[in-house]
Amino acid sequence: MDMASFKKRTTTTHPFLALLETATWPCALILITLILLNSLHEEQPAEPLTIRGPNLHERPCDELYVVTEGETLHSISDKCHDPFILEENPHIHDPDDVFPGLVIKITQTSKSL
Repeated sequence: MDMASFKKRTTTTHPFLALLETATWPCALILITLILLNSLHEEQPAEPLTIRGPNLHERPCDELYVVTEGETLHSISDKCHDPFILEENPHIHDPDDVFPGLVIKITQTSKSL
């Protein structure tokens, strides 16, 4: 049995295979085109959230807090409702020696205390 007679017999007995064979190349080309177009698309990096100036007091108090310029332990304690900052952060030896970038632990208490 030669290849031509096999191909003719396959397409005549299985019309679905004939349809599948004719649709394979266009589908493959469309798929390759979509992959190439997607690989060319550049995603813009998200801009970091920077809070400065008058919005500084609106910054949230998370469990770990990073001190920014102009803040003191007293101002952070008032803003975050944590009167025990010194007790919870043994790495702070001097309450006046607070600098931007210092990471402190915050345990918020209710405002009524």
